[in-house]
Amino acid sequence: MNTDPDPVNTVDTRVNTTPDPANTPRRAATRRPSKGADDDGKKPSAAVRLVALARERYTFVTSVDGRPYAVATDGPNLALPLRGRAGLRQRLARLYADTFEGDVASQSALADAMTVLEGIAEDSDPVPVHLRVGTDPAGRVVVDLGTADGRAVTVSGLGWEVVERSPVLFRRSGAMAPLPTPVLDGDGLAKLHALLNMDQPAFRQLVAWLVAAWIPDIPHPILTCKGEQGTGKSKTAQMVVNLIDPTPASKRSQPRDIKAWATQAFNSWALCLDNVSTIPPWLSDTLCKAVTGDGIVDRALYTDDDVVVLTFRRVLAMTTIDAGALAGDLAERLLMLDLQLIDGEQRRSEEELDSTFAAVRPAILGALFDVLACVLAVRPTVRLDSMPRMADFARVLAAVDQVMEWHTLGDYLATSANVATDALEGDPFAVAIAALVDEVGTWQGTAAQLLEQLPVPGMIRPPNWPKDATRAGGRIKRLAPLLRSVGIAVDDTQRSRDRHRHKLLVLSRTAPASAAEQPELWPEVAPLGEGRTPSDQP
Repeated sequence: MNTDPDPVNTVDTRVNTTPDPANTPRRAATRRPSKGADDDGKKPSAAVRLVALARERYTFVTSVDGRPYAVATDGPNLALPLRGRAGLRQRLARLYADTFEGDVASQSALADAMTVLEGIAEDSDPVPVHLRVGTDPAGRVVVDLGTADGRAVTVSGLGWEVVERSPVLFRRSGAMAPLPTPVLDGDGLAKLHALLNMDQPAFRQLVAWLVAAWIPDIPHPILTCKGEQGTGKSKTAQMVVNLIDPTPASKRSQPRDIKAWATQAFNSWALCLDNVSTIPPWLSDTLCKAVTGDGIVDRALYTDDDVVVLTFRRVLAMTTIDAGALAGDLAERLLMLDLQLIDGEQRRSEEELDSTFAAVRPAILGALFDVLACVLAVRPTVRLDSMPRMADFARVLAAVDQVMEWHTLGDYLATSANVATDALEGDPFAVAIAALVDEVGTWQGTAAQLLEQLPVPGMIRPPNWPKDATRAGGRIKRLAPLLRSVGIAVDDTQRSRDRHRHKLLVLSRTAPASAAEQPELWPEVAPLGEGRTPSDQP
């Protein structure tokens, strides 16, 4: 029988009788269950501790487009994406390292924690998450200043103010930059005009467009700065975008495809396409949809059956010397401002313009918010005798005219008619239709008959000339608004009386669309500057 002492028991006895003072606290800490430990005293995993840290400091929501976000319970009202740059994942990794000194969460622990938090976010009903501009339940316009402390500007018919915490939930993107704090200054609009190469009618239309750009629930026409080289188009567009939605990339090249465009549009409230020379059909349609509201569905990353949705309505600008022939639907969505050549004695360096703009931008913002407050006060009472395309924007122009005693609505509609005429003249098929109606007065027949009767200009058929009756019928439907603007009515509701029941086109001459009629406005409100300021609204 072996009488040697058991080695394990010998070690235990030796440790208990002669304890090591340096080891005793460590062993006691290991044996005492830590906060959140399992019943058996085992320390919880890093993923569990990450989730606990997140739930202590954040609430989790899902946006209406299905994206999960985290919102600090004691901080700015900002929606943080769970993953990606400047999202919750990075902040949680740092918080973990600060809380558990000497311990760093692994990538797998962070991934597991994000999956759990996404599930928590999905338990809540979807909430609106805004980008730069939103509307709160009281109907106030809220503009995110983009600062780290989450301050915002709220604007109503009673005036505007800077608030420490936004009343609506905003998200941020890497394409955003902060806005300066606006200040009250009676000369803000004059300071803006001094920076721009525009006559008074064009400048007033620009001011109205800037004010409308902060009203998020309406379509906004595409501001188009047109002129030859040396007219300051690009600099004008840069300053305009940096008044609405500052960004490090205020001027951008044309996107290469719809997916690239969707990514840009999803992350910026205002975008400017610089030096546009031609607009391909896909981009023309895409810009039109971005004005009125667009949504793009794509396959979610690393999945086969899930999708992501990008929805947006954006404020757009572009600069061009000559964009070429414009599609009719795009032409109707433009606010065209022609810029004149700057005299060499009046030209200023970009450095001087940038420094001056930075100095006066707070005053310009304050002046624009003043006008916006007055517009919000009277807009519900504005009525137009006739509703043009971009009717919501037209009502904003009418409200601006009422409070400022300007004539931006008439100027805008007159300019729009000129743009439509130019677009029509740039389309050989539309020109041929107009010539036919001018010759016969009223024409009736099928699309195939029309295609046979129209003379092809030149010896070679133009690339965009319809190749068959189906394409001709669709093309006429797209051209109908432009034709109507020059006094040609298009009726495609009739059918032939033979057994084939072919669809008939009826083209007839009418009176050209008239310029804007004066809007009917009520009640009478004193214009801005006549004893009426946002601070003393009724």
